[in-house]
Amino acid sequence: MKAVVMAGGEGTRLRPMTANQPKPLLPVANRPIMEHVLRLLKRHGVTETVVTLQFLAALVRNYFGDGDELGMSLQYATEDVPLGTAGSVKNAADRLRDDRFLVISGDALTDIDLSDMIRFHRENGALVTIGLKRVPNPLEFGIIIVDDEGRVQRFLEKPTWGQVFSDTVNTGIYVMEPEVLDAVATGEPVDWSSDVFPALLERGAAIYGYVADGYWEDVGTHDSYLKAQADALSGKVELDIGGFELSPGVWVADSASVDPDAVLKGPLLIGDYAKVEAGAELREYTVLGNNAVVREGAFLHRAVVHDNVYLGPGAHLRGCVIGKSTDVMAGARIEENAIIGDECVIEAEAYVSSGVKVYPFKTIEAGAVVNTSVIWESRGQRNLFGPRGVSGLVNVEITAELCVRLASAYATTLRKGEYVVTSRDCSLAARALKRAVIGALTAGAINVLDLEAAPLPVTRFHTARESAAGGIALRTTPGDPQSVDIVIMDDRGADLPPAAQRKLERVFSRQEFRRAFPGEIAELAYPSRVFESYTHELLRNVGVEGVRDMKVVVDCAGGTSSLVLPTLLGRLGVEVLTVNARLDDVSPTETLAERRRDLQRLSELVSSSRAAFGVRFDPVGERIALVDEKGQLISEERALLVVLDLVAAERRGGQVALPVTTTRVAEQVCRFHGVQVQWTSTAQDALTSAAAGPDMIFAADGRGGFVVPEFSPAIDGLAAFIRLLGLVARTRLSLSQIDARIPEVKLLKRTVPTPWAAKGAVMRSVIEAAEAEASSAEQGQRIDTTDGVRVTRDDGSWVLVLPAAAEPVTDLWAEAADMDGAQALIERWARIVEQAAG
Repeated sequence: MKAVVMAGGEGTRLRPMTANQPKPLLPVANRPIMEHVLRLLKRHGVTETVVTLQFLAALVRNYFGDGDELGMSLQYATEDVPLGTAGSVKNAADRLRDDRFLVISGDALTDIDLSDMIRFHRENGALVTIGLKRVPNPLEFGIIIVDDEGRVQRFLEKPTWGQVFSDTVNTGIYVMEPEVLDAVATGEPVDWSSDVFPALLERGAAIYGYVADGYWEDVGTHDSYLKAQADALSGKVELDIGGFELSPGVWVADSASVDPDAVLKGPLLIGDYAKVEAGAELREYTVLGNNAVVREGAFLHRAVVHDNVYLGPGAHLRGCVIGKSTDVMAGARIEENAIIGDECVIEAEAYVSSGVKVYPFKTIEAGAVVNTSVIWESRGQRNLFGPRGVSGLVNVEITAELCVRLASAYATTLRKGEYVVTSRDCSLAARALKRAVIGALTAGAINVLDLEAAPLPVTRFHTARESAAGGIALRTTPGDPQSVDIVIMDDRGADLPPAAQRKLERVFSRQEFRRAFPGEIAELAYPSRVFESYTHELLRNVGVEGVRDMKVVVDCAGGTSSLVLPTLLGRLGVEVLTVNARLDDVSPTETLAERRRDLQRLSELVSSSRAAFGVRFDPVGERIALVDEKGQLISEERALLVVLDLVAAERRGGQVALPVTTTRVAEQVCRFHGVQVQWTSTAQDALTSAAAGPDMIFAADGRGGFVVPEFSPAIDGLAAFIRLLGLVARTRLSLSQIDARIPEVKLLKRTVPTPWAAKGAVMRSVIEAAEAEASSAEQGQRIDTTDGVRVTRDDGSWVLVLPAAAEPVTDLWAEAADMDGAQALIERWARIVEQAAG
């Protein structure tokens, strides 16, 4: 006996879940509804099946193929236009003429005893037997009345309550004799219940109704979809649930990884290769899809999560559905009956209210409160580049596929045959992703000079000196071992300037990638003596007179600076105590607590060893933290002033480049030594460009990043350390004495949440308020728009309002003669920003 599975419906009531996939492919207990139907047919000995298709037919065919994996034989009959329930079966008539056949819907969940229904049909000599089920609410179904023998007496399709005369409804499961097809017009939209069956009933045909005792749920609404999931987990319907029962009602796939400290309260299901971290809590009636990740602190209750979903730390899901390949970031909250479509991004701390529907491929901004459905609107893809390059979670936002597309886009912006330098930090993720980058570059006709594991300053140095067109370095995001940064450089070894970033983003978004012909595939080479050439040039350009026999303590933080320092320090004759001088691929970055612990240890070593100072590199050798000879940590802000004072005192002239967020105490230091300040924007490429200018003696970003202009315009922790050695050796003052003579800083910073759409209005309001104050007779002030809006009063106090480039916030800095004045200043402008942001 053959079966016909009707799988052509659009499932419009289930959107956005069915916006980009057919209803039969919606998963219930991590398997498509239609797969459950096919498994039911097989249990009852029906293995030859014709599947009728119309909406997104290719997706169904691609998923099930010929049915061999299920031990069945599947054929397909595709409609060019919708033909209705009967018309679709008529469309497959040439495969159904031999014997009676069974018709069943591919989007209803059931375990009805099909064998008993076929027996009933055969014993009654019926032309058609209709599967019936008693339901509490029959409004959405066709009502059927049968007599005591089961013969159908009356039909009524989708009645109103005033028309309801029975609770026995049509399940859409039929057993038919092949001659029924003669009553169906060819190529026209025809339905069984409203067209064919009433006509046959008028002619006295033997149409019977089989009232089934088994489970049946028409998965036609969001409520019924969630109910079907709960019923499957509760055992109300007989299904084949993959995996093993870890505890009563807690089903876990064999390949899943569940931390013993995760909280699981069944019934629930965890799919193949899913990962649940310690501290996560999964409550009743939760279904976690295949390859899903649940981070620590996440909470799920009655949540249905489809495949390849990422749930960040502290995410809170209750009674909702999350479409496949969606990312729900840290602290996001999604309430009951909310439906999130496929491939969406719910950013950190966003709140999606009850009943909201977010259609596929949308982004909900960080901190947003969404009370209405998001259908057409979309903020679109965020800027590809952030403050640290292209950044994101490993294998969630930054995948091998994204690296291939990004490197292909970069290659497309360059001429064929040019060279690009690549490197990485010591992490396993950066190692794997760099291979994807190299493959895409060489396939795009770009030769690669791979430095393998190397400090970021070394990569910048060789990019600038190898006649390369640019460079790509991959590093673990500072403080976040789950994330990675892809740093893309121009031919100077500097971060790509904004114009080049926009060009690359356009190619990336359009995916208009250049591919090399077979004879143009480029080469991969590994330059020799990479660290030796960097060391030679550094010592040739930076003065190190008097450093011999100096004692210092150096912490390499388990990073790539440990590859260069032995060669560098060995040529100086410096007495060095080195810690963490190994490549740590297990912990390629550190948490704030780990950083504080290591800095405390560095402080103790400096004071106990009577060293001149101590320095701690970040894991890629780009930034440094300083400890003075007393073992006291020098803050990043004070470290900038201390090193600035040392440089300015020795040079007694020239210019320094500093971002506009730097304390104006730096101006006092420079003025004292006859040095001028050039203020730059906070973008790193702006600081690099300024540092490359004439008569430049120093640059720094105030976050542990220093530039040694006589060697390189890029931030370089290794070069800064070598320069500091020489400066300290040649001065008669210690770092603590220099720090003590620099005035105290009265600088405050505040962050105000600002929706993306409101940022323009915020800055307009700030400018208007600043201009109004500037025109006031009571107090004079100047407005500077180098980066954001900086308002400077005649008394020297100032405030800077700067919209963040990568987050929905506005940053404020304020400085005055005392902390009370700075506090009053920042509070006044924070109120202006908050009012404009709404």
